[in-house]
Amino acid sequence: MKKRTSDILKFIVFIGIGIFFIYWFLLKLDADTKSAIWESITQANYGWIGVAMGINFFALFIRALRWQLLYEPLGLHPKLNNTFGSVMVAYLANLAIPRLGEVLRCATMRTSEKVPIEKSLGTVVTERAVDVTAYFLILAIGVVVMFADMKNWFGEGLAEKFSNWQTIVIILGVIAGIGIAAVWIYVKMRQRLIKHPIIKKVDKILVGCKDGVVSVFHLRRKSAMKFVLYSVLIYLCYMLGSMVTFYAFEETMHLGFKEAFVVYIFGSVGMVISQGGIGAYPTLVQKALALYGISLATGTACGWLMWSNSQIIIIVVGLIYMVYFSLRKKSNTATE
Repeated sequence: MKKRTSDILKFIVFIGIGIFFIYWFLLKLDADTKSAIWESITQANYGWIGVAMGINFFALFIRALRWQLLYEPLGLHPKLNNTFGSVMVAYLANLAIPRLGEVLRCATMRTSEKVPIEKSLGTVVTERAVDVTAYFLILAIGVVVMFADMKNWFGEGLAEKFSNWQTIVIILGVIAGIGIAAVWIYVKMRQRLIKHPIIKKVDKILVGCKDGVVSVFHLRRKSAMKFVLYSVLIYLCYMLGSMVTFYAFEETMHLGFKEAFVVYIFGSVGMVISQGGIGAYPTLVQKALALYGISLATGTACGWLMWSNSQIIIIVVGLIYMVYFSLRKKSNTATE
C-alpha cells in the first residue's frame, strides 16, 4: 500500500512538472503567437513526420536487439519478439509512473521466457549504465559543439544557477561514501548475514543482478562489436529523427545534423525533468532552435511534433504488447 502511494505521488509530481512547463510557456504567449504556433503545426509536411516516426520506431527495435545480446553470457536466448515487446511495455509504463517500466520489463520476460527477474534486472541495470555513460559522452561533445553558440548562456545563466556547486559536490561525495561503506560492510559480514531468510533472499537477488550487470563484459567479440554498433545506431536514430523533422517546416529545412545533435541534448533533459517529457521537451527544443534563429512559433511546433511522434509509437505499440503479454500470462496459468 505504501509503495502504491509512493508511485502515485511520483506520478503526480512528474505530471505536475510537465503541466507547469505547459502553463508557464503558454502564459508568456499572446493570442497572435498561439495562433502562429497552431498554424505551423497544421501546415507542417506530415510525410517527413511519418519518416521521423519510422526512424524512432527503428531505434526502439535496435534497443531490443541490444538488450537481447546481454542475455547471451547468461546462457539465455530470448526471442526478439518478447524482448522488443518488453521494451515497448516498459516505455509505456514509464509514461504513467517513473521507473515502473524497468520492473514491468523484467516481469514480462519472466512471463514470456521464464527468465528470473533478478537476471533481467541485472541486464537492465547494465543497459542504463551504458546509456548514462553514452549520454554524458554526448553531452561533453555537445558542449564543444555548442560553445560558440552558447557562450553567453553558459557564462551568465549557468554561473548564476550553479554558484553553490561546491555544496552539490560535497553532498554527492557523502552519498557515494555511504554507499561504498554499505557495500564494504555487506561483503565483510555476508556469511553471517546470509543465514537470515530475508537477507538470503536479498542476497539471491543481488547475485542475480550482478550476473546481469557483468554480462556486458563477457560478451563474445562479435557480440561486443554488435553491442557497440547498436548503441551508436540508437543515438544516431534519435538525432536523425530530429533532423528529418526539420524538413517538415520551411523555416527549419536548412538545419542539419549539428542542430539535430543540439536539439537531442536539450530534449533529453526535458525527458528527465517531467513525466514522459510532457511540456518540458517541446519547451527545451524550442530554446535549442532559438539559438539558430528559428522563430518561437516554428520552434514550438517542431518540439511538439518531435515529442508527439515518439509518444504515439510507445502508446500504440506498448498497448498492443501489454494485451499480448496479458493473454500469454493467462494461457501459461491455464496450462500449469
